[in-house]
Amino acid sequence: MPARDNELTAWDRDHFFHPSTHMAAHARGETPNRIVTGGEGVYIVDRDGRRSLDAFAGLYCVNVGYGRQEIADAIAAQARALAYYHAYAGHGSEASIRLAKMIVDRAPAGMSRVFFGLSGSDANETNIKLVWYYNNVLGRPQKKKIISRWRGYHGSGLMTGSLTGLELFHKAFDLPLSPVLHTEAPYFFRRADRSLDEAGFAQFCADQLDALIQREGPDTVAAFIGEPVLGTGGIVPPPAGYWEKIQAVLKKHDVLLIADEVVTGFGRLGSMFGAQHYAMAPDLITIAKGLTSAYAPLSGVIVSDKVWRVLEQGSDALGAIGHGWTYSSHPICAAAGVANLELVDQLGLVENARSVGAYFRDSLAQALADHPLVGEVRGEGLLAAVELVADKADRVFFDPALKVGPRLSAAMLERGVIARAMPHGDILGFAPPLCLTRAEADLIIDATAKAVASVAAELKSA
Repeated sequence: MPARDNELTAWDRDHFFHPSTHMAAHARGETPNRIVTGGEGVYIVDRDGRRSLDAFAGLYCVNVGYGRQEIADAIAAQARALAYYHAYAGHGSEASIRLAKMIVDRAPAGMSRVFFGLSGSDANETNIKLVWYYNNVLGRPQKKKIISRWRGYHGSGLMTGSLTGLELFHKAFDLPLSPVLHTEAPYFFRRADRSLDEAGFAQFCADQLDALIQREGPDTVAAFIGEPVLGTGGIVPPPAGYWEKIQAVLKKHDVLLIADEVVTGFGRLGSMFGAQHYAMAPDLITIAKGLTSAYAPLSGVIVSDKVWRVLEQGSDALGAIGHGWTYSSHPICAAAGVANLELVDQLGLVENARSVGAYFRDSLAQALADHPLVGEVRGEGLLAAVELVADKADRVFFDPALKVGPRLSAAMLERGVIARAMPHGDILGFAPPLCLTRAEADLIIDATAKAVASVAAELKSA
């Protein structure tokens, strides 16, 4: 290995604090490091020349694929013209203003304004503050509790990590914080009462939410936040009728709906937004990943007409709103967003996610249908998951100590495909770039079938 590569490896172990990594093991050199140097389409390449089909689009985010010169050119042009100016006190740039208009044009009916940040986590922090501000303006200072779902993912900050309903993001951080509450996850495969069909389980979830609001007091519950499809919690589409029943409960108790579309926004489900896909009428929408396809960090909150009218009322009473980030509406990031959304339209990626996504999911299910360890293959658009179980008939799950999910993702990587071992279950997740072709989908399916067979053989021999 060249001296420079050895040096990078040493620096990586000694100085680079990786997120979501076993810190001690990595520092000791017990876990692999991978230095990625390039990418094209659905593939990435590392410094050792290994080419891998990225079936998770980075972290659900490289929607238009790698190596899009159009976005790189837009970033460079904006950097030359105006690398930065803040958005406080009415300032803006052409890119940020144009992007806000493009987002509202694509958003569900009834949306009004866009507040920009840098990550999904900070966008959900903005949502929390706006919900509290909204109720203070309306003279309801006690209406502040926010309900999330177990297995939901909404960020890694203090409040957003509290909204997240996964133990991994709470453990040893003294989370969740008040006033965050959690309710039933719409996870049909893992339902406790197996006698329930999808409609019955959807009603059960709605009844659980209604009962929680009643116990807490409707005058104390401000908002409900949910991903249209559960992402990091297992890539779980909701049971039939779920969002209709949930929204009826929220309307009954005057509770705002926050649709967290960090993953599903801008085409992932084969619809521009998940809210449109499931006939949701959100008051606030969280956006990030697909907004720039991760070519630059940018997030946003799309604010409904209903909420915006109250925010304006608050400014008339209280003056300028006391919320903002230094890099809100960063011109370079906004320019990336404009170029990215133009590509989504030009390349027909929403329709491609719908058609190739259906082909991928159905073909994946067909390839694995008879495998005794595959409990479920599920998905929507270009989101899919394979969940492994120790006993398919009785739905018995593996001992987590066996690390079946990580072993499966490692077996995929050996076959040249990146898929994600999802936390809190032996679940292999897929979220490839929206430019995926059927031929590339076939490569993923073939690698998955071989990886499942390989891990199953290891488990049998052990």
